[in-house]
Amino acid sequence: MEEQIIEEGKYRYIEMGDGTPMIILHGLMGGLSNFQGVSEYFPSKGYKVLIPELPIYHMPMLKTTVKNFAKFLEGFIEFKDLKDVILLGNSLGGHIGLLHTKMFPQMVKALVITGSSGLYESAMGDGYPKRGDYEFIKKKAEDVFYDPKVATKEIVDEVFATVNDRMKLVKTLAIAKSAIRHNMSKDLPSMNTPTCIIWGENDTVTPPNVAKEFHELLPDSDLYWIEKCGHAPMMEHPREFNKILEAWLDKRRF
Repeated sequence: MEEQIIEEGKYRYIEMGDGTPMIILHGLMGGLSNFQGVSEYFPSKGYKVLIPELPIYHMPMLKTTVKNFAKFLEGFIEFKDLKDVILLGNSLGGHIGLLHTKMFPQMVKALVITGSSGLYESAMGDGYPKRGDYEFIKKKAEDVFYDPKVATKEIVDEVFATVNDRMKLVKTLAIAKSAIRHNMSKDLPSMNTPTCIIWGENDTVTPPNVAKEFHELLPDSDLYWIEKCGHAPMMEHPREFNKILEAWLDKRRF
């Protein structure tokens, strides 16, 4: 999807289709291509799909926080002159979507989270990644999915390169600490934005009880499960993910 990236001002993003704006927020180790199944499906259904590249490794060290990514997202929404957006985030992207919705509720008409951090301390990975150990990184990447074959060599190579880049590794750990600090359990009960929670039944990064807690704490939420699925349902089961999301959007008339 690299060839589709638009560069405007300080933003790099993909934009497809016309209609209701749906902004996709990738995770910490996840590239824009992780949402290819979603971004290719929804433009034909009346949605303008936008995937901004989050400045995960380009913010100054002290600004490498979930809150600053939420502010970056707000800047992008204003730059594109969007209103009544649907935010869809996986992992860290879900956390950014949640915090943005709390900070700027008037901008967001619906929220979709999958494998999101924001409640669970180990959501950003446990322990210091072993640099230089390719097999360890390969196993960690495979553990994200129910089917380890989803962790292609390309995905493993990308993660391996990230943890072996000292500055990226330091920033990854800074983001992990920021995510723990920005636990949202006290915020969620006052957030009334309609929320669709789609979760893998076999997610070991953010286990199923995390999804249940999101569902209990968010006043206007619906929870859906995908079987034989890990931390990234939109990658592992894109058709089922799209089907669930489309039905929810139809039901809520978005």
